[in-house]
Amino acid sequence: MSEKKEKILYIDTCAGENPEKASLPFVLANAALAMEVDAVVVLQGTGVYLAKKGYLDNVFAAGLPPLKDLVASFLEQGGKLMVCVPCIKERRIEEADLIPGAEPTAGGKLTMEILSANASLVY
Repeated sequence: MSEKKEKILYIDTCAGENPEKASLPFVLANAALAMEVDAVVVLQGTGVYLAKKGYLDNVFAAGLPPLKDLVASFLEQGGKLMVCVPCIKERRIEEADLIPGAEPTAGGKLTMEILSANASLVY
């Protein structure tokens, strides 16, 4: 029987209004993936704007790589990006407007992800 792989879940609730706070979950998630730890980033609240096509082109935090690059690296390394369906509906973002790799999700699936993670952090 194989050992369960470690997993960390990051909940990102910020977008361009707080670029540093929006970027940090992706900085940490990229580090986790580099350490062979599964990483899931969940976008909730205004954080869902990060999954809207074109939005990342204008989000930069001082001292950190461009958020667009962090998200691209996260997805290329196999990170899982989940987006809150009620949150995108509230903001009139259509699922077709989401970046490739963004997975619309609701409460039940998110709860299962949280329960299966070794740690969950909210930003």
